[in-house]
Order: sequence, then C-alpha cells, then structure tokens
Amino acid sequence: MADDIFDHPEMGYQEHYACGRLTGWLREHGWDVETGVGGLDTAFRAEYVRGTGKPAIGLLCEYDALKMGHACGHHMQGPIMLLVAQALRECLTAENYSLVIYGTPAEEGPQGKKVMIEAGCFQELDAALMTHAAPNTTVDIKSLAGSKFEATFHGVAAHASLTPELTRSALDAVVLAFQGVQFLRGHVREDVKFYTSILECSGTPNNNDETIARAQIALRTYQSEDVPQLEERLISVMNGAALMTGTTVEIRKVQGMVGKLPSLTLNRLIMEHARELDAPQQLEYRTRTGATDFAYVTRMMPAAVSRFAFVPEGTTSHSQTFLDYGKSPSAHSGMVMSAKILALTACDLIEKPETLREAQDEFARRSASIT
Repeated sequence: MADDIFDHPEMGYQEHYACGRLTGWLREHGWDVETGVGGLDTAFRAEYVRGTGKPAIGLLCEYDALKMGHACGHHMQGPIMLLVAQALRECLTAENYSLVIYGTPAEEGPQGKKVMIEAGCFQELDAALMTHAAPNTTVDIKSLAGSKFEATFHGVAAHASLTPELTRSALDAVVLAFQGVQFLRGHVREDVKFYTSILECSGTPNNNDETIARAQIALRTYQSEDVPQLEERLISVMNGAALMTGTTVEIRKVQGMVGKLPSLTLNRLIMEHARELDAPQQLEYRTRTGATDFAYVTRMMPAAVSRFAFVPEGTTSHSQTFLDYGKSPSAHSGMVMSAKILALTACDLIEKPETLREAQDEFARRSASIT
C-alpha cells in the first residue's frame, strides 16, 4: 500500500487517491470511517470502540507529497498506522479503550491539522501518536515556530531615462527589505531563520520602473515566545523599505506556526521500546528539527512522533535520497519497526493507567508554563 501511494504522489488537499486507499482498507476490515472531517475532502476519521471507549488513543497520519514526489516519506505513515491499529484491535485484551485513526492532509505548507483543530477534531483524544520517516530512530523535543508574511509594494511608473525623478520602484523596495532582513540576521538569537522570495514583479525594465512587487518573508525559531517581537521587527523592515523608496506597502500575515510542546513521557516510552526491539540507528532525540502542524496537536494533549530510520544517517528529508529510498527494503523494514514501537507504546497507555496519568500530568504542568 505504501509503494502504491508512493507511485501516486498528491500534494496538499489533493490526496484523493491516498485517502481512498487508506479508508477503503479500513472499511473492508470493519472500521467505522468518516471522510471529509474538519471540512477537508481528503481528511478522514476511523474508530474502533471497546467498552467505555476510554482511554481514546489517537493514531494520526499524513499522506501529502512534495512537488518532487514523496521525498518526506509521508506515503508510509498511513499504512503504518493501519498496521498498528489492526494489531491492537486483534491482540489487546483490555476491556475499555478506543482507537481513533485520523487522516490529516496538507502538512507540507497549508497546515491541515490546524484547520481540523479549528473545526473541532482531536478533542476526544486522551493522547496522540504519529510516525515519520527519518535517518534515525528517534523522537523530538522541539520544533520550529514562526510566521510568514506577504508584502506587496506599490510604486510609481514613469520613463526611467526621461523622467527618472518621477519613478518610485517597487522592486527597489523589495531589494531594500531583503537587505534589511540580511542585516537583521546578526541581531537575533542564533536559532532564528529568515527566508525570502519574490513572488511577483510587474513593469517593463528601462521604460518604466516596476509598479508592483510582491515578496514573501518567513521567520522560524525554536523560541515560540520570541515570535511576536520578531514579527514586529520584520514589519518595521518592510515599512522602512517603503519609506526609503517612496512606495507604499500592504503587509499580510499568511501563516503562523507554533512550536511543539514535547511529551517527555511519551518520548521515553517510544525510545524504551526502540531499544527493546533493537531498532536501527538510534538517537536519543533530534537536535535540529523543522516546523510541523503536529505542534498544534501537542498543545492539546500528550502527543509524540516516533521517527523510524530508513535512510543513511545524515540524510535530510525533502531530498532526492529520501525519494530514492521510498520503496526500498529499508523503508519496508522501517515501517514494520515503527509499527511495533507504536503498538507497544499504545499498549502502555491503554493497559497501564498510571502511565497515561503520568503523561497527562506532565502535559498539564508544561501547558501551565506557556506564556
């Protein structure tokens, strides 16, 4: 199934084939399945309830691809979670619990999980687990927070040779804004990252200066509390560029991203089972991470991602190597290893109430410390 999804890559909110494969299998195996959850066509929810249905353990999966294909390994997540869920359903003897599989589209950019949360999804869960392909068997203790802005600069068109004094270049404003961002890099914490790109530029060179230029500026940091003041500084840079060039600017925030609230309890369980199973290329935790919409889930309940090794150590996601290994024997064995680790972790949460309470108590303490 993972290989088939790999061969049919679909970008965010277009994952109809992958969603159909996963939900079709679930229906065939007796799961109650709902599609279109959270108002998203390619999102789904599948549930198995036993007894009181508590605790409710969430098994989340992604299946969107990049433009280059499944170079982040999302094609493996859904099949892994089906394996975990069916194994638990067939083998657990506990009288009371529920398993809830959530299919979550559009992680790569549009933040499908955030949309689903705003629509009321995940609230019934007591804990949430996810998996992700990686160069190591490991867990996360953080992720990048940040935001993304679009700045549209409006200039004045005139003949650049005959009446240059009348021109006000929108493109000059973008260049100055980017230069300001470059200088800003030296006056922020070392973990802060800025990304810039030009989205649009209109006008005819040499005859009339560009009248409209649209730019994108994004920031990322591990310090969620720093985001508001970093946003203010970026906005000042963009307004300053407009002031210096005599242009006007419209600034629009198009995306926000919170950092993960890690569950050290769940991380510990995951790595304990990884050691028991002698999982390959183990690493206690990742020191460098990206941004993810799963961070929003970690701020609702105890939640963690079990990362499984399938590529050589040192390989990064969104790369050709990740793509090349997508249907490799190491990918297939990594999927089985990940499923075993997650199944054992879910067993702990269901069969040992004190373990779930520990995770929930930790979550309450960490949540209270968020400013």
